[in-house]
Amino acid sequence: MQKAIIAGALAIALVALASFAAGGARMKITSSAFQEGGNIPPKFTCDGGDSSPPLRIAEIPSGAKTLALVVDDPDAPSGLFTHWIVWNISPQTNAIAEGSAPQGVQGTNDFGKSGYGGPCPPSGTHRYYFKIFALDRELNLPSGMKRNQLDAAMKGHVVAQGELMGRYAKQKR
Repeated sequence: MQKAIIAGALAIALVALASFAAGGARMKITSSAFQEGGNIPPKFTCDGGDSSPPLRIAEIPSGAKTLALVVDDPDAPSGLFTHWIVWNISPQTNAIAEGSAPQGVQGTNDFGKSGYGGPCPPSGTHRYYFKIFALDRELNLPSGMKRNQLDAAMKGHVVAQGELMGRYAKQKR
C-alpha cells in the first residue's frame, strides 16, 4: 500500500513538472462550432467549405509578447499531420472569426500550402488539436516555414498554452 501511495505521488509530481516545463500556465481555446472532444462540423473540413472554425482565446498571460496557433492530427497514417500554423499573433487577439486567419505569420501546412487545411482523414475518426501558445518573445521566422522549424523556434519560450480537441470522420459519399 505504501509503495502504491509513493508511486501515485511520484506520478503526480512528474505530471506537474512536465506541465511546468512545457509552459505550465494554462490558456483556454474554444469554438462556438464544436465542444471539447465533440465532432467538427463538415463545413470546416474537406467535405465542406474547408474554412477555419471560429476560435476564442482566453486567459492569455499579461507577459506574453506573442501567440502561436497550431492545428494538427496525431492520428494520420504517416504520423503527426499539421493543418495550420501561424505565429507572431498579437497577444491582444482573443478571437479568430470563422473563415479567417489571425494577423500573424503563416507557415506551410502538411498539405504544402499556407493557411488552414481542414480535417480530411483517409479513414476512421481522427482527433484534431487546436493549440494556442503564449510566447515570451516574437519569433524570427519568415513566412512559409514548416512545423519543425516553428517547434524549434518556440522551444524554451512557451509561457502558457491551451488546446481544444475535436473529432472528424470523413463523410460517406
